[in-house]
Amino acid sequence: MAVSPPVCDFGWKAPAFTLPGTDGRDWSLDQVRGPKGTLVMFICNHCPYVQSVIDRIVRDARDLQALGIGVAAISANDATEYPADSFDNMRLEAAKHAFPFPYLYDESQSVAKAYGAACTPDFFGFNAGLELQYRGRLDASGRQPAAPGARRELYEAMRQVAATGRGPADQVPSMGCSIKWKAA
Repeated sequence: MAVSPPVCDFGWKAPAFTLPGTDGRDWSLDQVRGPKGTLVMFICNHCPYVQSVIDRIVRDARDLQALGIGVAAISANDATEYPADSFDNMRLEAAKHAFPFPYLYDESQSVAKAYGAACTPDFFGFNAGLELQYRGRLDASGRQPAAPGARRELYEAMRQVAATGRGPADQVPSMGCSIKWKAA
């Protein structure tokens, strides 16, 4: 079932985290943070919404890093129920797509809960002060990728954040698979 997160809560502060990465080291929010802003993405390996745009995510992450935006991806899905999202499979996914950003594992799901992550993909774009400025979609893609020339909404919004510290007033929420929460 497709899920959409709420609209951007401008100014909301990024919760701190330290999580293990697929590269074998632990990453904190401060280590990921960029001088012009930070993008924290909640993704996973098995979601068809993520898979339909993973190459675009990698492209946009590289382009944003060149603008001074720090980027990290976090997977918080219950890997017991969804083995495709295990840490070992995350390593394979990061290598397969040559992720230019840390791919972090939120096994306890506490970071996803602190961020209020709702779906995969879910994008949180912060300014240099770690204040939320974008909670929209990558582009017009859904379970299938949008046309090759689709407007790069996430990239354009974060480019604006890098330049001005503010995100666009109009944002279209992301859509994707729900976060696979562990049973209580």
